Amino acid sequence: MRAYRGELRKLTSLPSVWTAVAIGVLLPAVLTFLNARAAARRDGNVDLGFQELAFGVVGAIILGVVAVSSEYTTEGENAGGGRQITTSLTVVPSRWRLLITKLAAMITVVAALATVSSAVTLTIVEALGVSDFGRLPGVVLYWVLTALLASGLTLLTRNGILPLTVLILNTSVVTVTYLLTKLTPLAAFFPDLAGFRMFIERVELPVRLSPVTGGLVMTAWVAALLTAGFLVFRGRDA
Repeated sequence: MRAYRGELRKLTSLPSVWTAVAIGVLLPAVLTFLNARAAARRDGNVDLGFQELAFGVVGAIILGVVAVSSEYTTEGENAGGGRQITTSLTVVPSRWRLLITKLAAMITVVAALATVSSAVTLTIVEALGVSDFGRLPGVVLYWVLTALLASGLTLLTRNGILPLTVLILNTSVVTVTYLLTKLTPLAAFFPDLAGFRMFIERVELPVRLSPVTGGLVMTAWVAALLTAGFLVFRGRDA
């Protein structure tokens, strides 16, 4: 428990984490506000707010990456001018325990962020009668799994630049995975597209997954990446 509290304090001390929180809350709220009037003119949009929350997951991506990459950089007051990973392994020698507590702290922050962001965003569209707070757990789970996916990729690369670039571009600029569905229906099983099904009702994909199936597919991707990431993390020098 002490290790968990230490990881939580360490994570919340990073300036980039608070940037991620601001992005995660403000981006979907602002996009929803701008899109709400147009959606009303289109006889409503059942996914209004939820589509915007899919973009807001950028905040979760940043959190998932910096939770791991901060161990290898000098960001934050705890870095001490060197790599944090040496100090972390001195305090918690077990790499398995260190990784579990680190991910647990990150999940806590991401889940709280997703809940707040969803509440703010869906409140904006509630007056239009198209919001559905029953889908909020799907949003929270999607954000948490995306953050874990980002952490897994960062464990493999030991650097946050590549995971941030790939995941943020795919989420907010050019959705490469969606374009790949035009070439093969198997692309619908990529983690981001499968995860959409947990909370977005109208999505044009060649394979229609149920919310539960979509969540299971995304969870399988996350489990595979985290397993690979831990094996790499355990086997290489600090």
